[in-house]
Parts: sequence; structure tokens; C-alpha cells
Amino acid sequence: MPDDNLLAERFEAHRPLLRAVAGRMLGSTAEADDAVQETWLRLSKADGVDNLESWLRTVVSRISLDMLRSRKAKREEPIDWHPPAEVDGPEREAVLVDEVGRAMLVVLDRLAPAERVAFVLHDMFAVPFDEIASVVDRTPVTTKKLASRARQKVRGAETLTTPNDTQVVEAFLQASREGDLEALLAILAPDVMRRADAAALPKGRSTVVRGRDAVAREMLVLGKRARFAEPALVNGKSGAVVAPNGQLRLVLVITIVNRLVSGYEVIADPECLETVDIAVP
Repeated sequence: MPDDNLLAERFEAHRPLLRAVAGRMLGSTAEADDAVQETWLRLSKADGVDNLESWLRTVVSRISLDMLRSRKAKREEPIDWHPPAEVDGPEREAVLVDEVGRAMLVVLDRLAPAERVAFVLHDMFAVPFDEIASVVDRTPVTTKKLASRARQKVRGAETLTTPNDTQVVEAFLQASREGDLEALLAILAPDVMRRADAAALPKGRSTVVRGRDAVAREMLVLGKRARFAEPALVNGKSGAVVAPNGQLRLVLVITIVNRLVSGYEVIADPECLETVDIAVP
């Protein structure tokens, strides 16, 4: 069946693009593969396709939109300070996280399905609004508004943070990742205070820790979570998200004074996380 073989070859040529589109929409390589496979099944039953790339992109986007709409309520899993299992395979999931960013994946996950699709297609893949409109079943004008609203949520409101603040947060996270006590002591203020809700800590650990030495040494013990951390704006302030596989587990709200971390709050309670405003710095 040479025609079928040719169609399969043409589809395979577009598979990387389809995976990228679905991966950003769904935030999961496993779900993206499901969407791509369903796209192939629909193509194999289609009667002639004029513009294959556009057709495939539209179909995988519609499938992804349906998957977003049908998702169950967000999981309410307890926080575990040990690295979680990589549900989609560590290498491929790491690629998705590196390409998109943990903070971006968290913010995308908070968008309404149609907003997410419009934003991903337009801002990440430069798809024209006329084409996106057919995916989300809106007019081009309304589709443009969807993308604009999503963009505002991704960027967040105006803040008093500066690029220097983000550099301080990244230095703090990097020292934590590497278990570098000297670097941690250098980035923490002498009177630094760490606050945390009960859900963020192992049983029996204090919800408040004061002093540079105590906070730094705690981070050496609990710092494995920094492997999954990335700077973010949290309620308009400097902070970070901890999001293995792009799934939000906790946030840090970080206070910076004179380019030193003078304090930070760790929020992990699921109900509190639902109300926290997160944006990409």
C-alpha cells in the first residue's frame, strides 16, 4: 500500500511539531503522545487533506483542547520532600520543562482551556488567529482577546521587583541545589527568617526558623526540592515555584533587601496554592 506508506512518512515528518504543540498545551509528554496518536488515527481515516501541516496542527489542537476540558480536578497529593517519580520518563519530561520552563507550565495550567490553546498557538507557534478561531470555536476577534487575556495572566500585574531580584532568587536556588553552604550563607541576611505552613514540612519540624546559619543548614537537608524550583512572581512579589514535571507542589514568597534574602515563606497547603497568583518573571 504505497499511498498509506507515503501518508505515514509525511505524518512522521510532522510528528516533532505535533508533539511540541500538544506538549505545551497539555504539560505532559505522555498525554501529548496520546494526542498525536489520535491525530494519526483521524488522518488515516480522512478523505484527502490539502494543507497537511495546518490540518494536523488544527486536529492535534482540538484533541488537546478536549483533553484539557475533560481533565479531573487537580490532584491533592501530600508534599513529599523526596524527589517524585518521573511519570513520563525523566529525559523527555526534562526536555519539556527545559524548553517551556517550570513557572510557565504552572501558569499555563491555570489558564482556561481555550485561553491556553489560543496563547500556545499564537504566542509560541505564531499561528494566525483565523486558524486558531476554528480550533476554539470562536470568532477571530474573540480569539485574539483570549490570547491577550492569557498573556496578561502569564506576565502578571506590574510589580516592584527588578531583574536583580530574580538574580538573587536564582542564586539562592542554585546554592540550595548544589548544597553549597558557603554560597547559601553569602546570599542570606544575618537575621533571615523562614516561615512555612504545616503541609510544607516533615512532621515535627518547626514552622519558623530564624538566623542565617539555621536557615542555611536546613536548606542543605531539605534542599533537594530546589532541583524542581524556578523563579516566579508570587502574588506580584519575588518568589519561586517548586514544580516537578511542571506540577505545582509549593511556592516560596521571598523578601529581598540589599540583594540578600531577608526572609521567605513556604506555602504548600493545596487550598492556599489554589488562591496564589503566579506569573512568569
